Amino acid sequence: MSSKNKIEANNLTKHFERKIALSSLSFTIKQGELIALIGPSGAGKTTLLNSIAGLVPISGGELLIDGQPLSTFKKGKVFAKKVGVIRQQFDLIGPLAVIHNVLAGKLSDWGTFKSLFSLLITQEKDIALKALKRVGLPEKAYEITSTLSGGEQQRVAMARLLVQKPEVILADEPVASLDPARADDILAMLTKIAAEENQTLITSLHSVEYARKYFNRIISMKNGEIFFDLPTEQVSDELLAELYQIKSGGVG
Repeated sequence: MSSKNKIEANNLTKHFERKIALSSLSFTIKQGELIALIGPSGAGKTTLLNSIAGLVPISGGELLIDGQPLSTFKKGKVFAKKVGVIRQQFDLIGPLAVIHNVLAGKLSDWGTFKSLFSLLITQEKDIALKALKRVGLPEKAYEITSTLSGGEQQRVAMARLLVQKPEVILADEPVASLDPARADDILAMLTKIAAEENQTLITSLHSVEYARKYFNRIISMKNGEIFFDLPTEQVSDELLAELYQIKSGGVG
């Protein structure tokens, strides 16, 4: 892992009308870190990820990527190489063949004409087939995406990210709709790929168990603020109980 700062937030704030979604967040994330973002529902996890992705404008403070303000990045090729997003809904086009959904990771490189032409005559299919092989779906390339299982569709979304090659992956509840066995499988694969590619991975999760198992740093949020930000091995059951306001018993 590099010591280079990849993402820096300084007093980051986001308001939605009168509601404070993010309140003066400050943190630094280094290149190659694998970070789990946890906290109760409504804590601000998705808003934070959407802010880093440039999908919602921040209300105050500063957000830097590679030392540059997020606002200086134009949408398109440059930003697509910086940040990629994966969600629990997969963001795939169901009626298309798997290979076309994977090659959507090249859209910012190709431009409109080549992207449309690729729907007729598949362009750079070797890249897509290689990515599908890496996520364990080489035989599914020409199947209709909507016919795949939820776990398989999430693998297709990961293959799309492999083609896109962003430096930062933002995963917003990527396994929330999967059963425990598929969720384990997807998180193991996602963290393995990110580590091999030296990508920075920030994943919001409901499961503390998965956060502890697959990530080396945990940032917790509560009421739009950072509750704790610690190496995984320093996160105690007592801290987690306070985060989720559990009166008695353990934390899974």
